[in-house]
Amino acid sequence: MMLIWVSLMLVGMISGHAGHDHGVGKAFTENDIVPDVLDHPPNNRVEVKYGASEVSLGNELTPTSVREEPLLKYPSQDGRYYTVIMTDPDAPSRSNPIRREFRHWLVVNVPGSDVSKGEVLTAYVGSGPPKGSGLHRYIFLVYEQPEKIAFEEKFVSNHEVGTRPSFSARKFAEKYHLELTAGNFYQAQYDDSVPELHKQLGIQPAKA
Repeated sequence: MMLIWVSLMLVGMISGHAGHDHGVGKAFTENDIVPDVLDHPPNNRVEVKYGASEVSLGNELTPTSVREEPLLKYPSQDGRYYTVIMTDPDAPSRSNPIRREFRHWLVVNVPGSDVSKGEVLTAYVGSGPPKGSGLHRYIFLVYEQPEKIAFEEKFVSNHEVGTRPSFSARKFAEKYHLELTAGNFYQAQYDDSVPELHKQLGIQPAKA
């Protein structure tokens, strides 16, 4: 009897982990990621950790705490390839997003969920919201690829802005026939670490 109970518990745990996370859809819709970035929300949550800090569907983190590349965990299938995008639709501000979206990270041809083995097209940079621009949404999206793809986009280093502004996750996914599988996001506003990031990217300080 005990064996049956344990078996049922294990089945329930596995099913729960693999099932849809309805909180993701609600959070993405309530925070206008749908329709600002996506036509529909992902079904699953990608776990994103910056050391001791964890991304949790819109929680506020500081630019200081997200300077280093995070660790990601998401549902994946063996033998399949994935694309990981981190994007900010609130550039330069949510009220005036004329440079929507600013691409912070783009890794393609990721085997399963091992992001470290993917092909980096845009090197990671953390949050750098301009002073006085309020909270920005920083969105992580995971897409399943139909196959391993020869992407056309040129590499952008973490010491340049390059083609980061005016990116569209929606159009990128359409171009390569990617299927959205998981997502998450946090919010951040200016702190004292931002000028250092702007200097790294060659962004000139705003004139008074």
